[in-house]
Amino acid sequence: MTNLDVTSAREKLLNLHAQLLSQQVQQSNLERLCQQFQLSNFERDILLLCLGQEIKPQWANLCAIAQNNPKQTYPTFNLALTIFENRHMGALTPNAPLRYWQFIEVEKGRILTQSPLKIDEWVFHYLFNSFFLDKRLEHLVESVISQYTLVQSHQQLVQQLLQIWQENKPPNIPIVQLCGQNFRQLRAIAATSCEKEGRKLYAIASHLLPTDTEEFTTFLRLWEREFLLQGSVLLIEIDDIYGENAAKQQAISLFINRLQTPIIIATRDRLPPRRRSLLTFEVESATLEEQRENWHIVLDHLETSDRDPIVKAITAQFNLNLNTIESVGAIAKSNPNLPQQELQKQLWESCRIQARPQLADLAQRIESKAILDDLILPQKQKEILQEIVGQIRYRTTVYYDFGFASKGARGLGITALFAGQSGTGKTMAAEVLAKELAVDLYRIDLSRVVSKYIGETEKNLRRIFDAAETGGAILLFDEADALFGKRSEVKDSRDRYANLEVSYLLQRMEEYQGLAILTTNLKDAIDNAFLRRIRFIVDFPFPLKKQRRAIWQRVFPPQTPTLGLDYRKLAQLDKAGGIIRNIAINAVFLAMNEGGDRNPVTMQHILKATRNEYDKLHEVLTDAEIKDWVE
Repeated sequence: MTNLDVTSAREKLLNLHAQLLSQQVQQSNLERLCQQFQLSNFERDILLLCLGQEIKPQWANLCAIAQNNPKQTYPTFNLALTIFENRHMGALTPNAPLRYWQFIEVEKGRILTQSPLKIDEWVFHYLFNSFFLDKRLEHLVESVISQYTLVQSHQQLVQQLLQIWQENKPPNIPIVQLCGQNFRQLRAIAATSCEKEGRKLYAIASHLLPTDTEEFTTFLRLWEREFLLQGSVLLIEIDDIYGENAAKQQAISLFINRLQTPIIIATRDRLPPRRRSLLTFEVESATLEEQRENWHIVLDHLETSDRDPIVKAITAQFNLNLNTIESVGAIAKSNPNLPQQELQKQLWESCRIQARPQLADLAQRIESKAILDDLILPQKQKEILQEIVGQIRYRTTVYYDFGFASKGARGLGITALFAGQSGTGKTMAAEVLAKELAVDLYRIDLSRVVSKYIGETEKNLRRIFDAAETGGAILLFDEADALFGKRSEVKDSRDRYANLEVSYLLQRMEEYQGLAILTTNLKDAIDNAFLRRIRFIVDFPFPLKKQRRAIWQRVFPPQTPTLGLDYRKLAQLDKAGGIIRNIAINAVFLAMNEGGDRNPVTMQHILKATRNEYDKLHEVLTDAEIKDWVE
């Protein structure tokens, strides 16, 4: 290569560079980039030098000739220092804009001035007016758009957020913290605020924040870059700050303190104070009045006299957002000629489905089929169950219309303890209540809820209550002895923490707007201090002979073929309803196996099924119990 070749190549590069500067890139974007990140003219020229490599076919050959090295078919800092007159060495440092904001990539492992330079792909597309999220961010954050209609109280909150952003500019803009149990509502408020401000909103779950130093720094800078050019807002969703490990908590704290862009935090619990200003807003669900108002709007095709009882009944049970109310209300408009009773039933069932919580890993939904007549209990216990039904039905009137809720949420929850031996009807009683009230029943698996890890039990309990709140489902904590017990004698830190777990459960039960039931086989093992916080205690006694006879008379469905069953004699069997049911079902199978599906169940089949059940339980079947069963 001759000096003339080198000189010509450099001149050609400068000419092409001038064309890029004046014609091919989006000038407004280039100017905004330079202004926002304070790029000098030399730094701008380096960026365009790297850009030319991507779009000009002859660029690589010109770079090699201009650097007098056939292998250097790429831009370098040395080339930029050679051909541009406005050169300065400060542009090469890691803290200078080009490298700090990662506008260019410098290949590692070579001499700095001789290393290949490459324009960042995101910047490349930005300069040509194509906007997208950096690929290093897209797997961590997700775009959030406003999909939900906000109630008046939430709209007022949006106006407050907009005022904060208008009155404060980075780096002095405060962090907005939205505290509430319903993350969907928190997202809707944040998304609506950004939409009105003309900003994009992206959400990141706190557990996805990087803890590795290099990854953390990269994420921080890339997000600040996103904000400076696109004005995007970041929503950090923190499900349980105290449940995160120390490294994750530190990452959350560092990120919030160091990021100088608008941040919205969605969290259940208030974060501790930060170096950066933090404004906290408590976000409650739509009030009863707001829900009633919107139900009246979506059912405005009905007469007011028809609307009132429907709205009152539905809002007494379900706590729905406006979008769900509108969706369910569309059912009524699509069936305008339905009788009022049928319409209310249809709306109720639709609300029940929409509000159904997702708790498959912690609870089992039980289809309720039993009715009150199926329960063989003393009259006193039946009356208590009827009281529970009445309090559930009229709690909204008493608490809200009569004003008791204005005194505080504590103690408004309807709680019950069902105590008695296995098989005495505790679970069936819960089914009866669910059937009577037309609500879902969830049996909580305490073996999955109670954890040996400190804090996990409360986290699971909170998830259960938060998920069930929308539909007011009945929560059945079966065999609660796993959690309850007399804990007056504290021997170690675990015992002390177990007390906290029980206290937390009782607190949530007392605040829960539905019915929470605890069952136990060992009532005497529960501390009296806990019992005093339960509103209803129902003792399920072991059935007497008269009650056992009634159980036998009801245990076989009407369509089951039977022959010669003597319920007076069967009542001699000293077992509760659960065991009686097991025996009855097995007796039916024995009869079917013997003679087909028309073969009736006889005393002989029940006797054989009884012997099998006792053998299974390793118990002795006495002659007195089966006296004269079979002649």
